[in-house]
Amino acid sequence: MFMGPTVALPAPQPVMDALLSAQVTTAAGSASGFQLTFALSKKSILNTIMLPAGAFDPGIRVILVATVNSLPTVLIDGIITQHTVTPSNDPGQSTLSVTGEDLTVLMNLDDKKAEYPGLPVEGIIGVILLNYEIYGIIPLLIPPIEIDIEGPLDKWYSQTGTDLNYINTLASECGYVFYIDPGPVPGANVAYFGPEIRVGIPQSALNINMDAETNIESLSFTFDGMAREQPVITVFDPITGSIPISIPIPDVSLLRPPLALRPAAALRTVDFDEVANLDPIQAALVGLAKAAKPDAITGSGQLDVLRYGSPLKARQLVGVRGAGPAYDGLYYVSSVTHNIKRGEYKQSFNLGREGLISLTPVVVP
Repeated sequence: MFMGPTVALPAPQPVMDALLSAQVTTAAGSASGFQLTFALSKKSILNTIMLPAGAFDPGIRVILVATVNSLPTVLIDGIITQHTVTPSNDPGQSTLSVTGEDLTVLMNLDDKKAEYPGLPVEGIIGVILLNYEIYGIIPLLIPPIEIDIEGPLDKWYSQTGTDLNYINTLASECGYVFYIDPGPVPGANVAYFGPEIRVGIPQSALNINMDAETNIESLSFTFDGMAREQPVITVFDPITGSIPISIPIPDVSLLRPPLALRPAAALRTVDFDEVANLDPIQAALVGLAKAAKPDAITGSGQLDVLRYGSPLKARQLVGVRGAGPAYDGLYYVSSVTHNIKRGEYKQSFNLGREGLISLTPVVVP
């Protein structure tokens, strides 16, 4: 564990000795968070020196690193947002709980007004992220798919609000996501702006009901027929200006490559009427950005990291084996919660996919 204002240094040994448990949650579509619980006695250095000196005050940076099989993994690089002291009449039961979020909380503190003439979306985000370079944030920006390009004198972007809200708005308009991923080394972070990563080399497979090869404790799947919806945009005929034209928007494989051979059918239809006054190209761009549909197939389970071999990471792919032909295959890891205690390291996780039957004939162990 590393702690400190702006630049985090290795935590003192008394702090590590007092640590009872750590919980870190990483989820797609939301900020990562952490909670640390420390034992707190009357004469401990935490109670007599560190708390009065502000070592656990909101705004202090915390970095947690887990080493499994000699390989370190940065679990969280975040900022303390609050702490709670719970004294107890029973000896040894007093605790200090520290709660915080990842570095995106720093981007959501100040309301700003700014204009960015002549800059594309990725250029704007690069300029904004320069303000947080001191926290080791390295931009990884994927340019959006542009079909209708306007001149810099015809249109430019204006920011009103916090940096985080503005970047999330730009990401939503492109059908992209934005998050800060800690690592690969303590003190460094990757600010990712782009489509959800549903390609690449999957993590080690989650094996269930496979005797000696089983490496997880539990796993269950749910098929929610109401999760997906068919987006429809309505535009007016550009010649007459009065005839409405409804255009159904299909899944966008360029932004979300399919993982299932039989995607779930959308039972609901949603009309995006805010595009009615746009020309067909601009309306199509808005529709493409909104065409990414929620996953109808979701899975949840729990594993022991020491048996699995390494921490399971969110926002990446993982294979599933032993669940049957309908549910085996690759999934997107939508969220992971690390639960660490002395002598125990477990994870609960959630998976997602758009339908049944995997597109990959074989899942690599």
